Amino acid sequence: MISESFTFKGKDDVEIFVYKWTPDVDVQVKGVVQLAHGMAETAARYEEFASALTNHGFIVYANDHRGHGKTAGKIDILGDLGNDGFNSMVEDMHRITDIIKEENMTLPLFLFGQSMGSFLTQRYICLYGSELKGAILTGTCGNQGIIVDIGRIASKVEIIRYGRKAKSITLNKLIFGSNNNFFKPSRTIFDWLSRDNKEVDKFIDDPYCGSVFTAGFFYDFLNGLKSAADVGEIKNIPSDLPIYIFVGDKDPVGKNGKGALKLVKTYEKHGIKDLTYKFYKDGRHEMLHETNKEEVIADVIKWLNAHVLLLT
Repeated sequence: MISESFTFKGKDDVEIFVYKWTPDVDVQVKGVVQLAHGMAETAARYEEFASALTNHGFIVYANDHRGHGKTAGKIDILGDLGNDGFNSMVEDMHRITDIIKEENMTLPLFLFGQSMGSFLTQRYICLYGSELKGAILTGTCGNQGIIVDIGRIASKVEIIRYGRKAKSITLNKLIFGSNNNFFKPSRTIFDWLSRDNKEVDKFIDDPYCGSVFTAGFFYDFLNGLKSAADVGEIKNIPSDLPIYIFVGDKDPVGKNGKGALKLVKTYEKHGIKDLTYKFYKDGRHEMLHETNKEEVIADVIKWLNAHVLLLT
């Protein structure tokens, strides 16, 4: 695998850092995967996944979202995405799509989103789904209804009291505080991420992971969740866009599978013709960092290969 990186100017002139992983010269290239990582982590955590993809002929582009990783740059500003953070991340992703198409004009492009990245991807395919050959969602959930509205009100109150840039422990607890309840007695506060203790410890030990984010981020993110779940917007997803959804059936973000299944049913209702989903028994939130990650990655590659073949 050949590792490179570059930056580009996103909305409001924010310098967005992008990893690019390319197959070795003796591997035939057959497609591109654009990856959107989750909240409070970095794209660097997906290098192992990228290695597997490049071994099978896929170029991988993965940016650190604004307020994250090398795009944020400094630890003390992690979690501050500026104004309209959710939609700005979506637009950054679309700019990367433009760059990918400029560099790889003849290759099919698939968008992969994990956790927060999956919600960005849900919104992305409402706006730009026609530019993709497929989308993959993991660590995801369907419409969460009144919970999102409660969170929006709480985040608005936090902004009024402390300002958009204030790190919000209150909102962090509201969003994530109950995630470990399914895994007691817990070893760490991040046991809900994976059954693999080594992966959990790597997350905890990474200074770019696990930060508390700002009140402004939560407000924008919850507004973004509402727009991604809006029926009028979902109708804009091309019915012929292949979608693959996979989650752990013990993922609290996906409501132990129920929320992810709700998303599947929503897409079925709105006529998505090629919809595949898989729930992994006892899997938690980060299936790419789970104890059965080899199986998970093999399934992703199998789906990608099948859809590349459909295009030939």
